[in-house]
Amino acid sequence: MSQFIEFVGNNALMFVALAAILGMIAYTEYQRLFSGTVQLSVPEAVRLQNDDNAVFVDVREVNEFKSGHIIDSKNHPLSSFDKNLAQLDKHKTAPVIVYCATGARSNRACAKLRKKEFASVYNLAGGISAWEKANLPLVTK
Repeated sequence: MSQFIEFVGNNALMFVALAAILGMIAYTEYQRLFSGTVQLSVPEAVRLQNDDNAVFVDVREVNEFKSGHIIDSKNHPLSSFDKNLAQLDKHKTAPVIVYCATGARSNRACAKLRKKEFASVYNLAGGISAWEKANLPLVTK
């Protein structure tokens, strides 16, 4: 035990960094689990779009959106999401699937949509990265 304490003392910066990383992971997981947002896998999102005419909302920045996005998705960057939220009001009764690059930014947008009383809000688990990994098509316009 004394060797471990000595090791920690000699490598304090490394252990502080480890604690910070573990804290960030715990915080992200806590938000994901207790945010009330339903996480959809890519196949579930495709089914929801095909069967229930779900609307995809991309909260990445415009340059990210132009580099590739899901067909028929609407781009509403998180940086200006609050200003442009009224544009999504016509979709309040439809299922809305929000995505970003990995699923972190979209989780915050989902919370904002739920506060505005959107009926069905979902987060695409893994974001556009998961979509690409599933070899599904992207539009680059």
